[in-house]
Amino acid sequence: MTRLLRPIALAVGLWLAAFGPARLAAWFPPDTGAPGAVSAVDAAGIVVEDMDRSVAFFTDVLTFEKVSDVEVTGGDYERLQGVFGLRLRIVRMKLGDEFLDLLDFIAPEGRPVPVDSRSNDRWFQHVAIIVSDMDRAYARLRERRVRHASSGPQRLPDWNRNAGGIEAFYFKDLDEHALEILEFPPDKGAPKWRQPTDRLFLGIDHTAIVVADTESSLRFYRDGLGLQVAGESENYGIEQERLNNVFGARLRITGLRAAAGPGIEFLEYLAPRDGRPTPVDARPNDLIAWQTRLLTTRAEATTRRLPPGTFAFVSPGVIALADARIGFKKGTLLRDPDGHAVMLAEP
Repeated sequence: MTRLLRPIALAVGLWLAAFGPARLAAWFPPDTGAPGAVSAVDAAGIVVEDMDRSVAFFTDVLTFEKVSDVEVTGGDYERLQGVFGLRLRIVRMKLGDEFLDLLDFIAPEGRPVPVDSRSNDRWFQHVAIIVSDMDRAYARLRERRVRHASSGPQRLPDWNRNAGGIEAFYFKDLDEHALEILEFPPDKGAPKWRQPTDRLFLGIDHTAIVVADTESSLRFYRDGLGLQVAGESENYGIEQERLNNVFGARLRITGLRAAAGPGIEFLEYLAPRDGRPTPVDARPNDLIAWQTRLLTTRAEATTRRLPPGTFAFVSPGVIALADARIGFKKGTLLRDPDGHAVMLAEP
């Protein structure tokens, strides 16, 4: 028996040596230990009107790389997205270690972003792109003539213990989606953002969503999905007002993370409280729609652990896909307490 097992052990050892823990982790998301808990935040996705135009924007302006391009149609994808007659093109973009999905509903087309959208409206969502040099990054955006959402880069004041020294700037893509560039000071942010590099745009730290009530959102994301609170702050003052372009802005900010991937950040406007709710007739193909994809090894178990009243199904349950060209074989689309779309995906 020993002689029979020795070649097997040798083969396993050589395989582990060749691929290593890092590659294995990329194939098999870490297990959080809680049955049905989310194992990773995979990517944020945004709906775009013209895919080729958006790919050019993220490639040329922000140095993302295109890593996949698929087009899907059929009943299983219609049920997954809750959109009848769907034909959907999905392009996955990569920056550093993180991903962004661009979603182009070729049919049926959705509605544009409302022209009067503000940063405290509850359909607001953005991704925070980390830069190595704010001045250079802002200059590049000005050269590319991007549209401002902030008046300019803002440095958060030092009195704010949890956010002081962070520099940030909001701008818009070609479909009016808000994006953020952010530079951490030496004492904040993940160590990977402080590694020496000649790159300007480094990766995605988190996606941020406006919420009406932090505690209600925690019930869904922390208690239901298993994400962990990683940081909190209360931000206000002229810098925050100019960053968000909201007069009198005072925000309760709560950051959450899974075992892997970027974070999810809650933005609760303590003032002003006049942000509008997500329209009740919003559809996944509307351009205000973002989809945050979360990975789980057991999609059905994940939905069963969600607290009642904290979510609504867009898909009619967990949908098995005929193929896995979009990166997973099973999934379901949900809406969180504020109407933000969350895709639970089983790789």
